[in-house]
Amino acid sequence: MTHIKEKLPPPQSRQASEALPVSNGIETVISIKNISKKYRIAHRSARYTALRDNITYALLSPFQTIKNQMKKILARETKEEFWALKNINLDVKKGEVIGIIGRNGAGKSTLLKILTGITPPTEGEIKIKGKVVSLLEVGTGFHPELTGRENIFLNGAILGMTKRQIEKNFDKIVAFSGIERFIDTPVKRYSSGMYVRLAFSVAAHLEPDILLVDEVLAVGDADFQKKCLGKMDEVTKTQGRTILFVSHNMDAVSRLCKTTVLLEQGKISAIGDTDKIIELYLKGGPQHDTPLPLPMTDENVTLTEFSITQRGKQTESIDGSDPFGIHIGFSIARNLQSFRVGVLIKNSSGTLISRSFVQDWEPELEEITAGHYNANLLIPARLFMAGEYLIEIKLFCFRSKDYFADTPVQKTVTVHSPKEYHELASKSGTRGYFLIPTAWNMQHKKAS
Repeated sequence: MTHIKEKLPPPQSRQASEALPVSNGIETVISIKNISKKYRIAHRSARYTALRDNITYALLSPFQTIKNQMKKILARETKEEFWALKNINLDVKKGEVIGIIGRNGAGKSTLLKILTGITPPTEGEIKIKGKVVSLLEVGTGFHPELTGRENIFLNGAILGMTKRQIEKNFDKIVAFSGIERFIDTPVKRYSSGMYVRLAFSVAAHLEPDILLVDEVLAVGDADFQKKCLGKMDEVTKTQGRTILFVSHNMDAVSRLCKTTVLLEQGKISAIGDTDKIIELYLKGGPQHDTPLPLPMTDENVTLTEFSITQRGKQTESIDGSDPFGIHIGFSIARNLQSFRVGVLIKNSSGTLISRSFVQDWEPELEEITAGHYNANLLIPARLFMAGEYLIEIKLFCFRSKDYFADTPVQKTVTVHSPKEYHELASKSGTRGYFLIPTAWNMQHKKAS
């Protein structure tokens, strides 16, 4: 694999199966030249008001209402340009397993979406040779009313498998997923873990030339994650497939990939030996967060507030002796189903260590009505080890829409050790992420 350094003029965007160069007898299967992707982010300055207030005001002051609406149309909404990717040049050869790492918002998922054809690039050219299968949105194409068995055939067909291929691999797919007992149950009754296990299992038994994988290891239990890694390892070593693997799991990247690409702020900052690139990534430490351009709107959802507070003040420096709060304000333009709002908490290298959603405690709020909401979470004192943590907001409709997916909504916080806690070095060198928030009670009995 080579990294093309020279700047190329932005030709018309295209993705094709054309003749690609051969180097040292190994064929290039993906050629990316000067790819850039621009998004426009809408900002609305109007505050939320209830429908009844709007109707009352319109009846009492019709002419003023018309005037105000014209002002909103002409001046209230502004748009900001955001370059998710800028001047990406990369060649991938047949049989290579390339890791792609970087902090949230670096452009990793955007790059894979362009390669798989989900979204077009704003500038640049892509040439791909071979059949491409992506594991970006695991389970796309599952129908909730159909059984697991029926969805294997439906999803397999959507992903490009013939009926004969599906029948040939059916027993392997079911065994790999580990949900044999529920294979004839409608998937609407599956837990989210069962759903993802079956969806990954279907996709993992395809026979693509190129496999694009985006953080599928963030789901499922430890045993299933190990099976997923083993399956991808088998696909590359025994079948000679090409894989582009995006993950925040540095252990998985190190195990699977000989070469890794480091993305920073939409640009390639380094390419090379995986262990060296991971070391470079981790040494960089948490970067300063870009100020969030609130309010932010994505279709039916407007994010109005995201703040971290302790002792009544906004802060990013947390005293571990006291609790701290996470506050999210948002508006919903219309009624939504399967809606979830909450946070992911990650360590300094981006590995997910915890998550919490409103609907974990109040599942009835998955059916959310239009209006403005404030969600507040209190993190207990003496919970996190001292260090840097990334708190990322997630707002999405399960299996259908991930809001603000292309614009990172996150804050980095520094947690300091509680005053009464004195951490001692351990022989293993491992520290973990969580404190046990209570002290030991040790009693001494004198020897007789």
